[in-house]
Amino acid sequence: MARVAENQKRAERLRSEFVYQQKVLIRLRDGKGKLVREEADEYVVTPTPDGTKKELTSSRKFGRPGKLAEEDADLAKDLRDDLTNDRKAKDGLNRKLFPLTAEEQRKYRFQLAGEEVHRGLPVYRIAFGPKEMGEYLGSEGPWSGETLVSRDDYQPVLITTALARKVPLLVRTMLGTNLHGLGFSVRYQKFDEGLWFPVSYGTEFRVRALFFYSRSIVVSLENTGFRRAKVDSAIAFDEPQ
Repeated sequence: MARVAENQKRAERLRSEFVYQQKVLIRLRDGKGKLVREEADEYVVTPTPDGTKKELTSSRKFGRPGKLAEEDADLAKDLRDDLTNDRKAKDGLNRKLFPLTAEEQRKYRFQLAGEEVHRGLPVYRIAFGPKEMGEYLGSEGPWSGETLVSRDDYQPVLITTALARKVPLLVRTMLGTNLHGLGFSVRYQKFDEGLWFPVSYGTEFRVRALFFYSRSIVVSLENTGFRRAKVDSAIAFDEPQ
């Protein structure tokens, strides 16, 4: 796992050399399954010295009128910003959602669950979960799940997570707030030697808040059209008179 963390760091540096297109879809349905909010945005993502810059190229929004329309719009914006707009990351994904960086690995236990072939690639299947109290001096890791790691490159191929612990009963009882099925899935693809890029990312879960607000939520992201961010320039001089 130390090799995976180091390769993640190296791959992130290589990602800073690429421009690519990103599509983000957010969809909210009410407790009866009716669509109440949908936002589909497309961006050109350009590397910067500190992370990435996203330029909106296309946007389509639908919102069903109603007394909760403003809450739906605010939630969609918060989800987009929190989950797909980490400006310090070279791919925009919130780095704390997945426990494979050196910093996040300290919060988790990892166990080899087997070896297999996934889409033609030999991989290790590795299970993970948060360390117990006292094993790690700091905030606990919130996730459990599995990752498939390339046996040749020691890079993640697929990561799936789920909340390791339920929302505390006191919160559910006193505030009427609960989450069901919260977790994430991200798929990586190899493009060059040492360069693995997240090409798809998604989550689907339900939230109930303050007894009257219930939504089923889908968030998906797709990265395509990768090209190196090289700028060729030339300076022309007038012929001497």
